[in-house]
Amino acid sequence: MATGLDEIVITKLIINAYMKELIDSTDVDVVIAGSGPSGLVAAKYLAEGGAKTVVFERKLSTGGGCHGGGMMFNKIVVQKEGKFILDEFGIKTEELQEGYFVANSLETVAKLTAGAIDAGAKIFNLIGIEDVMIREADKITGVVIQWTAVNMAKLHVDPMTIRCKYVVDATGHAAEICQIVQRKIPGAKLETETGKIIGEKPMWADIGEKMLVAYTKQVYPGLYVAGMAANAVSGGPRMGPIFGGVMLSGRKVALDILKNMGKIKT
Repeated sequence: MATGLDEIVITKLIINAYMKELIDSTDVDVVIAGSGPSGLVAAKYLAEGGAKTVVFERKLSTGGGCHGGGMMFNKIVVQKEGKFILDEFGIKTEELQEGYFVANSLETVAKLTAGAIDAGAKIFNLIGIEDVMIREADKITGVVIQWTAVNMAKLHVDPMTIRCKYVVDATGHAAEICQIVQRKIPGAKLETETGKIIGEKPMWADIGEKMLVAYTKQVYPGLYVAGMAANAVSGGPRMGPIFGGVMLSGRKVALDILKNMGKIKT
C-alpha cells in the first residue's frame, strides 16, 4: 500500500508518457511548424479529417503573437467572415461594432490549443525545426528538429528527424521553413511572383486579410504556407491584431492538404 508520493515514480511517468508520444510522432502525415492561431486551427481540422498531425513550437507557450492582443491589451478582433471558427472552438466574442467581434486573446489561445489537442493533434513545445529533408523530385519529405535549449546555448548537438508527407510553415512573419528552403536548396523556386520570398508589406488590414487567404497555398513540393508566413512569402501586407484571416488561412491549408490526401472529395 502506497504511503505517499514517490518522486521517482513521478519522473518515470513523465518520461514514459512523453517518449511514447514523441516516438509515435516520428512518422506522420503533416508537420506544422509553429503553434500560432493559423497552426492551431490547421492542426484541429487536419486531425479531425483523419491526418496524423504534429505541431512543433520552439517557444515555451503556444499561441504565437496572439497572447498580447494589440499592444499588450489582451483583446483581439475577428471580422464576421472568421467568427464561425471561434464559435467552433467555443471562444466567446462580443460584437462591439457591426462586423467587428472582440475576443479575449488568452481565452483564444487556450481554446485553440485545447481544440487542436482534443481533435487528436500532438503539440510539442520547446522543439524547433532547423532543417528539412529532401528526397525524390526535390520534394520535402520531413523535418529536422532540435531542442530550443540546445540552440539557445549554442551547443554542438546533432538533431533528429521526423518523416511526413506535408509540412506547413506557420511560423509567422519570419516564414522560417521557407527561408530554410530558399537558403539551402540550390535553385529552389517558390510559388511566388519572383520565385523567392518577397517579404511582407506595410500594414493594411483590409487588403492584408483578403490576400492572406489567397496566398495560403503550396509554395514548394510538400511545403505549404499559412498565417502570416503566407503574406510574408508572397508579399501581402501585415494586419495587426485582427485574427480572422490567419484562422481562415489555417482552415484553408488543412482542407487543401486533406483534399490532396484524398480524405476530402473535390
